Parts: sequence; structure tokens; C-alpha cells
Amino acid sequence: MLRIFDGVHAHGLDVTTEAYPYTASMTEIASAAYSGWENRPAEDFAKLLWPPTGERLTRESFARYRKQGGFVAQFGNTEEMIRLALAHPGVIVASDGIIENGIGHPRAVGTYARVLGKYVREDKALSLMDAIRKSSLLPAKRLEAVSPQMRQKGRLKVGADADINVFDPATVIDKATFQSAAQFSEGFRYVLVSGTLVVRDGKLQEDVAPGQAIRAH
Repeated sequence: MLRIFDGVHAHGLDVTTEAYPYTASMTEIASAAYSGWENRPAEDFAKLLWPPTGERLTRESFARYRKQGGFVAQFGNTEEMIRLALAHPGVIVASDGIIENGIGHPRAVGTYARVLGKYVREDKALSLMDAIRKSSLLPAKRLEAVSPQMRQKGRLKVGADADINVFDPATVIDKATFQSAAQFSEGFRYVLVSGTLVVRDGKLQEDVAPGQAIRAH
């Protein structure tokens, strides 16, 4: 896939790609994505994890939870593939995820801490500066054509929006899991959104929400 991306990009087409740093995806078990799974081989169900209990599913438990409904994690990636994707210069770090009542994909909370802590510091899959660029400047530049406001994001410069994250590269790490998806990451000391502190001394500031919606023009 990365070779295809490079080839298309070399021909001048405006194509980008993204990846999140987890070996499992997540979606609603009652969705069409799992239609027909009743006929899958038995070993396929072991790739599914039910977050509320942490259990790997069987054909029987899959049928039961599909009737009930809820998020299910599906393990279909490898650490080698994640490291390869994150190291590619054109891949943007993605954090798409949903959490409802503390249940959901840990990427909604832990994506950037995981990239900085595991894939930069521990695995050395990419440099710190590359990780920051992939998490801030690249996504901002991707959206500039449809939203001029994004020209003030992802950069530290006079006149840019004061969205600033101060973290310790020696300690930053994710804590969110599939069983406890809403756990805060460690190592982030200060976070400012539009110049307002939303994290101070590592603690979330309650009832502070300075963020503004950014819309396409």
C-alpha cells in the first residue's frame, strides 16, 4: 500500500494517507461490517475482543453480543506494520475514535502519547521531530485547502493559534486500554488551546473548554 501511495504521489496526484498506532480497529458489533460473520471460521472470532469484559469471542458469544450491540475490537494489524507505516514520511498520525461512558477505542485518548512514548522513545521507529510533524503540521497542511483557519494550526509562530502542548519526552506514554479507554496519558505537563490552559501541571482543568469549531469554506 505504501508503494502504491508513493507511486501515485510521484505522478503529482494530491493523495495522503494516515495510520493510528494500534493493532486493533473498533466498530459497532451490530453494524453491517459484521454481516455474515456467523459463517466465518472459528479462529476468526478469537481476533475479536469485547471491551467490557476483556474476553476474546467465540461463535456463540459473538452471536449473543451482536444481538445486544456495542463496540467490539478486531485485531488485524501487527506491530511491524505499524512501525513501517509511522516511519513513512508521508503518513499522517490519525486519532479517530469514539468513547461512550468510558468504553471505546483507546486511540481516542492515547494516540499521540503512544506514538511519542512507544514508537519514538522505546521502539525508535521514527524521530521525535517527525512524530510531532506527523501529529500537528501535516494534518494542518492537509486541511488548509478547505479551511484557511488551518493555516494557523500545527505551527509555533507569531500570529498562529496558541495551541501548545508541553510534554516530557522521557516519560510521556499512553495509559488507555481497550478495557479502560478513557485513562489519561502521562507526561503531558501543560496543554493550551487558543492560549488557555486546559491541562496545568499535568492536571485537567475542569469546566474549561476554549476550543472552537473549524469549518470548511
